[in-house]
Amino acid sequence: MDAIAPLGKRGHMADWTSGYVTEIGYTYGYYPELNPARAQLACLYAGLVPPQSGVHCELGFGQGISVNIHAAASGANWYGNDFIPAQAAFAQSLAHASGAAAELSDESFYTFCHRANLPDFDFIGLHVVWSWISDENRALIVDFVSRKLKAGGVLYMGYNTQPGWAAAMPLRELLSGHVVAHGEGRPGIAKHIDAALAFAERLISTNPIYVRNNPKVPEHWKLIKDQNRNYLAHEYFNRDWVPMSFARVARWLAPAGLYYAGSAKYLDHVATLNLTAEQQALIADISDPVFRETVREFCTDPSFRQDYWVKGAQKLNAAEQATALRRQRVILAKARSDVPLTTNCTAGTAALDAAIYMPILDVLADQQPRTLGEIEQVVAGRVDFGRLREAVLVLIGAGAVLPAQNEPLISEARVRTARLNAKLMSEARADLEIDWLASPVSGGGVAVSRIEQLFLWARSEGASTPEDWVRHASRYMSARGVRLMQDGKKLETAEQNLALLSQQAESFAEKRLPVLRALQVA
Repeated sequence: MDAIAPLGKRGHMADWTSGYVTEIGYTYGYYPELNPARAQLACLYAGLVPPQSGVHCELGFGQGISVNIHAAASGANWYGNDFIPAQAAFAQSLAHASGAAAELSDESFYTFCHRANLPDFDFIGLHVVWSWISDENRALIVDFVSRKLKAGGVLYMGYNTQPGWAAAMPLRELLSGHVVAHGEGRPGIAKHIDAALAFAERLISTNPIYVRNNPKVPEHWKLIKDQNRNYLAHEYFNRDWVPMSFARVARWLAPAGLYYAGSAKYLDHVATLNLTAEQQALIADISDPVFRETVREFCTDPSFRQDYWVKGAQKLNAAEQATALRRQRVILAKARSDVPLTTNCTAGTAALDAAIYMPILDVLADQQPRTLGEIEQVVAGRVDFGRLREAVLVLIGAGAVLPAQNEPLISEARVRTARLNAKLMSEARADLEIDWLASPVSGGGVAVSRIEQLFLWARSEGASTPEDWVRHASRYMSARGVRLMQDGKKLETAEQNLALLSQQAESFAEKRLPVLRALQVA
């Protein structure tokens, strides 16, 4: 997400940025792993008592998209801090628009973490922050979590990790080193980033031995070149940047009394999607949980981890776990015809067993929330509960299904999410790259492209047919010189843009609009 402010008070030090990029704001991303509801379900699947839904905190919230969606859609109380004033101001404007209980500040991290009036938290989240700060500020995080996370509460951390970054770390050092040598301390970080990328391109074109000895580097370099410059500024050009192994993170967090609950990426929980039979057998023989996860990292080679940690974990017995899982509500988040019977995994793409997944998807096809217990009753005799709960986990991990809140929470959140979504769509029309809206049904964010947002905007203005949506959207796009992309290329003529826009409107009406209505986004 974004910055952890330096020690001390802003304005009372020589370098209040602590080497952190502040000239370019972070991206307008949404991160579902920061949703406490997702942590609750992950804990249930791990056989642990889930955290309460009460008071939550996000450290380094960036532009504040995630914290505001979760505050509006869940009804929980949220606190958060990001030391870049412009980002905090934008996040505060979203909270004001929704009316959600979100207290968002731009204090220095030291000041925020030592505020006497902060409550204890059921959930604390930080996304990427851990990788981009100094050891001194990491110690502040551990102390804060130790003091302010409730017993039974969950910490979420997303961070760059080894061994996935091992081959590419010198490339990052090259890019940041070029800025230090040619532009550090001078304004115009975007210009310096472009210069560093151009230099690296020249170097790689000479086919250096480093590239020849590390076959993953060309692939990684291509990803870097295509990335949003705002993202690159924060990922590659901060002074502090440390990809850290799981074992090292575990050592850092040990003083806070945290227990590893499992990955926030649901697909990671399914061993058959990530490990060979031999690897599963090897890992099954390892009793130490930290060393087991270390060995797993060698098998899967992740460059980014998303983990949940529990303070004072309490285990559920098998009956308690099954009962809690049967009460869990879920909803289909795509048109039934758009859900493939494949999913991405460590090895590439895995086929899903139609005999298991088709009956489950058929139950959910009407876009109504169902508990796992209700699904179990319909598919009885075809899919047992063990396979059902794993299949639902996979479908959520693949983005085809979302957890669903209970009806009182949905009703209570509906007004706030409608207000927030109106604000988000207004900002997107002002050319901010916001592709997420809030769902009171899921209690989290839903990906909605900017074109789809134009169609929703048209509907809110009284346009009722796809043809009307196209006219409404095309007037907006023409006034701003916006052109659609097809097969990676911008469409040049008005006729081409209109034809593609019409196709998208028809598809939106047939497939996406019913889903967004079910999620109460539309």
